[in-house]
Parts: sequence; C-alpha cells; structure tokens
Amino acid sequence: MKIAKTITLTLLVFILAACGGPAGELVGVNKPGTFKEANPYGMVFIKKGAFMMGENTQSSIFSQPDNPFMTTVNAFWMDETEITNNEYKQFVYWVRDSIAYRLMIIEEGTESEYALMGPGDEDNDQIDEYTVRINWKKKNPMLLVRKDDNVREVLAPLFYSDGKTLRTNELHYRYSWMNYDQARLPKNKFNVAKGKYPSNASARVDTFWVDEEGWIRDSTITRPLREPKDFLTHKIISIYPDTMVWIRDFQFAYNEPQMEGYFDFIGYSEYPVVGVTWEQAHAFCHWRTQHFRTYSKVASQIYRLPTEAEWEYAARGGRKMAMYPWGSNYARDGKGCFLANFKPYRGAYNDDTGTMTMRVAQFRPNDFGLFDMAGNVAEWTSTAFNPATNTYVNDINSNFDYMARKDDPDILKCKVVKGGSWKDIYYYLQCGVRTYEYQYESRAYIGFRCVRSFIGD
Repeated sequence: MKIAKTITLTLLVFILAACGGPAGELVGVNKPGTFKEANPYGMVFIKKGAFMMGENTQSSIFSQPDNPFMTTVNAFWMDETEITNNEYKQFVYWVRDSIAYRLMIIEEGTESEYALMGPGDEDNDQIDEYTVRINWKKKNPMLLVRKDDNVREVLAPLFYSDGKTLRTNELHYRYSWMNYDQARLPKNKFNVAKGKYPSNASARVDTFWVDEEGWIRDSTITRPLREPKDFLTHKIISIYPDTMVWIRDFQFAYNEPQMEGYFDFIGYSEYPVVGVTWEQAHAFCHWRTQHFRTYSKVASQIYRLPTEAEWEYAARGGRKMAMYPWGSNYARDGKGCFLANFKPYRGAYNDDTGTMTMRVAQFRPNDFGLFDMAGNVAEWTSTAFNPATNTYVNDINSNFDYMARKDDPDILKCKVVKGGSWKDIYYYLQCGVRTYEYQYESRAYIGFRCVRSFIGD
C-alpha cells in the first residue's frame, strides 16, 4: 500500500514538473505564448517605419533648422478622426457626475451609499469623504436634482441661482503625472549601490490647490527626492471648452451662433471639439486612460497626445516623401475637387464644401486610414516647440519633450501644432509644416486626437 502511494506521489510530482517546465531551470514567470493586442475602439494601427521628417520644400526664409532629417518611429495606435464634441462630452459628463457623487458623500460621510468602502478601508485613517471611492452603481444624483429637494440643496454649488444652468467653471479635474524630465537629470540618478537617491537629488514640480474663493492656484516648488512619488505633479484643471473662442479669435465677425451652440447642440456632435487648450487635452488623455483601465482586465499603454514625429509619420500614410496626406503635391484631385477643409481663396471658404469646421471624416482617408490629417482643425502634439529641434533630437522616436512649470517663461510653454485648419491656406496643410501655440491658449481652429503606444514590436 505504501509503495502504491509512493508511486502515485512520484507520478504526480513528475506531471506537475512537466507542466511547469524543466525543473530547476530558468523558465520565467509567464507561460510562453504570443500576446496579440486587441484593436482599441476607434483607433487605427500605424506600423513602425522610417521617414524624412520636415518640410518637403525649402522654406522661403532659408535657415538650417528647416532641413529635413531621417527618423524612425515605433508602432502605435491613433484615433482615426479628431476627438469630437460628442466624445469630449463624455469626459465633461464624467467630471460633472463625479463631483455630484462626491458632494453627496461629503454631505453624508463615508457611510453614504454613494461611497464604496473596500475590505479594510474602515480601519484606514487616510480614507475620508474626499478620498473614498465612488459607488458608480448607485443612481446618479444629477438625475434626482429636480425630484429630490435634499439632493438639489446638496448639489447647489454646481448650478447658478436658477437651479438649472450648470456652472461649467466648477468642472475641475484632478490628476497626477510623473515628471520624467526631472527623473532623467543626472543628479537624480538612483544610486543602486546605496539603495537610495543622492543626498542632493531634488524634483522641481508644480503644486495646485483651490482657494477659498474657488480660484485654481498653482506654484512651482522644489522638493527633496527621496522616493519615486516625489516626481509627481498633482494638477487641478477646469476642463470645459472655451466657447468664447468663436468671437474672441475673430473680431468684427458674427460668430455668435457658433459660440452659443457649437459644443452644446446635437447637430455639432460629430464635429471636432475646439476651444480646448493643450493642458485640457493632456487631462483628457489621462482620464481616457483611467476610464479604459477601469473596465479592461488587460494592461495597456497610456492614451496620450502624439509626438510631432508620430503625427507627421501618420499623416504621410506610409508615403515617405508625401507633401500632403493624400500623397500628391496639390490640394485638388483629378476632377478639380478639393481634398480637405481649408481656405482655398480669400473669403471663399465654402469652395471646399466647408465654411468653418465640418463633420469629421468627410474627405477620403490617407493610406493608413486616418481622416482629416490636413485641414478641418489643426491638432495639438505633445512636442515642445523649438525651431532648431532637428539639430539635436534622437533619430529614433524623435521628440523634444518639456513639461513647463508655473514659473517658466512663456517661450517654454509653446507646443507644436500640425495639420492646418479650416481658416488656413493650403501651405499649412503640408505634413512637414509646423506651427505652435501656447499650451494655456485655446482656439476655434485647434483640436486634437490621441495615440497609444503598441505593445511589442
């Protein structure tokens, strides 16, 4: 009997060893196999490749920085169209609803049914009304404002005195990011031998808060570097688009209908969102990442703004020397029809069928399947603007990245804008042409789209 048990146990050990790989050998922690990333919804896969970055034609004012150079870009995913009003509203509504839930929790405490307490949270001194998780399965209090007097009173800070009009300036999004430009500084290199950062290591970051009058305040601080979280910037930003851009950007013009309805009216749902600063676009990318990870069980790269190199490579559609996304050197096709929404002639905006912005995807996509990479609205990139970047950036995944701080001069707060817009002449529609805007400015002709790095090669 003992012999039979011994034989059975030996066979069992042998089977388990065979399933786990050679006993005692280096086999890794994951089972071997091929990981295939699923297509992100609404995105197009951009395969890796090399291209000549920069303008195809010599600048009218010749300067060395205008010279193109060869660079290689890794594979990534990119939104097939610019982010639309409808898509950006999902972000706005989430922020609005999260504030409403939080106001209810602050009123009722962490025992509120709007709060989600996990195992052990009751004994955690760090958990309070401001940090407890939201129970999103509980009915949205925004739906109860007109029915429940108590809810209406609690959510009053979100509305003007009429109790109906939303205070869009109260829609604040709080998030954090890692300042990698501080992490890459030589003085901040982690000392492996000693197991700590150097004694003189420090991180220069911004800090944000809301004062008693409701103003968002920020300042730049330099904190001693003791652990990775010291690289974090915690930001608070108002995320509602600036609808006044339609009358502020165009003086002596009657654009009040766009100001009043462009972001609100359902007829504009599939138009590209405008009036969004680079900072708001950056916040949108962070929210989109967290929103996806809340529902997905598979790890993914973050959503972010494309680098200038990624954007230009994607715009060329695999044609290394393409002047425009459609491949030719002209803004018309063989039948004489315009190929994008831009300013064809002085004052004749509608000759290309669009007077201002148009519904996305109204013109043919480029060879990668991307729509509106020229015209309609220009697009933010993550790249900081410097006219001489191609003299010193790397020739693989080229990028000049700088996250400007509060006390930095404005010249360091310029971001590269690509693609041209409905109000630009066709010179600005070229894949290699770059312009810039300050990261805190919003325009009626600048939007954005997101990218996500591809996992693997």
